[in-house]
Amino acid sequence: MGFNAAPLERLIDEFSKFPGVGRKGATRMAYQVLSMSPADAQALADAIRGAHTKLHRCRLCQDYTEQDVCSICASAKRDHSVICVVENPRDIAAFERTREYHGLYHVLHGLISPMDGVGAEQLTIKQLLARLGDGTVKEVIMATNPTVEGEATAMYLARLIKPMGIKTSRLAYGLPVGSSLEYADETTLYRALSGRDEL
Repeated sequence: MGFNAAPLERLIDEFSKFPGVGRKGATRMAYQVLSMSPADAQALADAIRGAHTKLHRCRLCQDYTEQDVCSICASAKRDHSVICVVENPRDIAAFERTREYHGLYHVLHGLISPMDGVGAEQLTIKQLLARLGDGTVKEVIMATNPTVEGEATAMYLARLIKPMGIKTSRLAYGLPVGSSLEYADETTLYRALSGRDEL
């Protein structure tokens, strides 16, 4: 327990649970909340509660949505023969900013990482394979981050998908090893997408 009043200390503790937010950042955020008007503080609390209660995973791609099926999966304008596999929902936003990719997505919600105790069964791989069974999908693009875990996950998926007769490809050059897709600029992502290699 710090020097702060208990409610403030609890708020700091909650903010410090966010990835990349240390004690100092959490403290700044907590004091920012205290400086808000009661209406703004309530709006923040309502937004958090609303996101947590109204959003769930799309039945098909596993991205977050209010509907049973998200707007991308439901769109007749998208190319339903291509699925881009990403680690998390934030990666979809990065690809959509390029305005160059018109296929569908699939969110794994993580990567295979034995060191962190994450196995294939904890990801949405079963749901991905279920989407590939009807013959509509002709290509699966592995767009996991260029890290050891990202590469291992992509190779694992490629081994499962290839026997189904579906082309599997990997994002190409322009993405530095160890980097994160959500921070890549639109041009780099577009080049990586258009120059993808078959796995």
